[in-house]
Amino acid sequence: MINVLYIIPLVGALALLYTFGTSRWVVKQDAGDDNMKELAGYIAKGAMAFLKAEWRILSIFVVLAAALLAWAGTTVPDSSPVIAIAFCIGAVLSATAGYIGMNIATKANVRTTQAARTSLAKALKVSFTGGTVMGMGVAGLAILGLGGLFIVFYQLFVPAGSVITGPEMKRAIEVLAGFSLGAESIALFARVGGGIYTKAADVGADLVGKVEAGIPEDDVRNPATIADNVGDNVGDVAGMGADLFGSYVATILATMVLGQEIDASKDNFGGLSPIILPMFIAGLGLIFSIVGSWFVKITKETDSVQKALNMGNWSSIIMTAIAAYFAVKILLPADMIHRGVQFTSMDVYYSIITGLVVGTLMSMITEYYTAMGKRPVLSIIKQSGTGHATNIIGGLSVGMESTVAPILVLAFGIVTSYYFAGLYGVSIAAAGMMATTAMQLSIDAFGPIADNAGGIAEMSRLPEEVRGRTDNLDAVGNTTAATGKGFAIASAALTSLALFAAFVGVAGITSIDIYHADVLAGLFIGGMIPFIFSSLCIAAVGRAAMDMVTEVRRQFREIPGIMEYKAKPEYEKCVAISTKASIREMIAPGAIALLVPVIVGFTFGPEVLGGLLAGVTVSGVLMGIFQSNAGGAWDNAKKSFEKGVEINGEKFFKKSEPHKASVTGDTVGDPFKDTSGPSMNILIKLMSIVSLVIAPHIGIKNYKPLLNVSGQKHIATPASTQITTPANTFVLTAKK
Repeated sequence: MINVLYIIPLVGALALLYTFGTSRWVVKQDAGDDNMKELAGYIAKGAMAFLKAEWRILSIFVVLAAALLAWAGTTVPDSSPVIAIAFCIGAVLSATAGYIGMNIATKANVRTTQAARTSLAKALKVSFTGGTVMGMGVAGLAILGLGGLFIVFYQLFVPAGSVITGPEMKRAIEVLAGFSLGAESIALFARVGGGIYTKAADVGADLVGKVEAGIPEDDVRNPATIADNVGDNVGDVAGMGADLFGSYVATILATMVLGQEIDASKDNFGGLSPIILPMFIAGLGLIFSIVGSWFVKITKETDSVQKALNMGNWSSIIMTAIAAYFAVKILLPADMIHRGVQFTSMDVYYSIITGLVVGTLMSMITEYYTAMGKRPVLSIIKQSGTGHATNIIGGLSVGMESTVAPILVLAFGIVTSYYFAGLYGVSIAAAGMMATTAMQLSIDAFGPIADNAGGIAEMSRLPEEVRGRTDNLDAVGNTTAATGKGFAIASAALTSLALFAAFVGVAGITSIDIYHADVLAGLFIGGMIPFIFSSLCIAAVGRAAMDMVTEVRRQFREIPGIMEYKAKPEYEKCVAISTKASIREMIAPGAIALLVPVIVGFTFGPEVLGGLLAGVTVSGVLMGIFQSNAGGAWDNAKKSFEKGVEINGEKFFKKSEPHKASVTGDTVGDPFKDTSGPSMNILIKLMSIVSLVIAPHIGIKNYKPLLNVSGQKHIATPASTQITTPANTFVLTAKK
């Protein structure tokens, strides 16, 4: 039985070996002339300077948080100080995941530029292979870390012959929550800090360079252009790497927590099969993501890059779906029961398929709302013809409309997966959706690499055909980045529901009753948190962008010869502005996610905290979809002008008045799509994980709320107690 467990970290280790091999292939590619290498060196140096500054701050946080967790682990019998070790490992691996992606991206960018001098096919191969290094590396680290730690904790906490559903197994898995907490904590700071960095530089470069000076986006004369390209790496690569590492781990963990409650004693694995299954599905998805990456290629200049990426994505999803059938049949017993809900192994498989379908539909819907040539983006282009204000109105409208279909798809996924296998079905659906994270992340990381490649081509003043090829890749990258964020938000919604169910079980409550005034108040406060979180992120970008604009204007004014290519701008000063601002401004949003659940939980108890989590999840998912899609649509509306667009029978190109209006919309959308929007999925998962970690301390067995302001005495019902429901109440019943 234990031998099956060793397969999981082994798959992670093999993926890391594959990552090492593909990384070496990328590095061996031609990096171009000395000027290109110098520009790429500036970008790499700036990116590493940011990571070092961020790590210095986060290392202090990790040490303090670990000490607090170690102390808390000794205060109640349901916890353990070992959780602090898991927390530190999760934090280190999350930071490493971001570093792996950023390190290869800063090498692949200039090599993609050089490859674009030859052909579009070669440029795609180099850029996507660079993305593959990140995708497979992040997933490999997650599976190796989670699978390896589970083996260690299983042997440490669970004595031979003990019951799988007993307190020993419960403690072993709950200690793993520390691993997820460490991963998600670093992910939040990396995503918010990186997002502030990249958008401060981008907005500053756009407002002064493109709008005021009338020079191209990545012109070497623009002092902020290096900081802008650095930002693509620290925000969209390192930040996204840490983000999806945390999402991946949290999804698997939530399913494991619920799986240890299932009576699966009839299996051939000592009752461990419901716990092993999510890790096993993740391993299969990683293997088939590697295979799927081999299908991403084109042969002619006219071939569609988007179709090539879709081929790789679809093939990995289909192969994972097929393999999951055999995994479920081999691992799980024929019949199981979880919290009173009976289901079969095939019901679990149907839930996995539901998750894969939901993830695919979310990506397709996001692509529709953000891709060039589709109705939403075309509507923004049309409204750019009448000015800046109508462009903003059009983008906001598209973003709000784009929430409808994804929410309906999510609702379908939740109801369907619950029908098949109860709450375990919902969590395994999320695990199914995240199974091909390696491929999703490979496609996502390809975008910033292509964007940097275009920037280096512009700064190096290479022939127009080279920039044309990199622009082709970059336009597709904008769409894939948006679909990746939609995928992450969808997975966060399902994962948060699973984490919520795990929290309820550990805390010993069975329902969140909004008839109680304090619970309803928690619900409203939770709904507010994504708004104040977004406000802090967007305001931070605005303040840092103002500093950037002032510095760029100063250099244009005080350094003679910049516009004539006779003097080199002081790139390092712009890099320093973004670095300092992002490190300073990431603290407040991160503190909200970490401290609010602790304050509410210990002050008002688990039921009020449950209401808070419900409000955060619903509001955060809507805000994330709205902001990410609005920003992506604005961005591609602006890029459409580079090839020329038709508005009311008249053709418009770059530097036209409608194009300037689209630049304004893109500038507004930048912090939407790259700072606050994609941070929403980490926010809702991190608050759920913090709640799960403190659940043993605030549960009904160990704690009584400090305050009870509900207006009536009420006691949370133990998980084992039967609850009667009024006859006129609608109850969603799982499939029996």
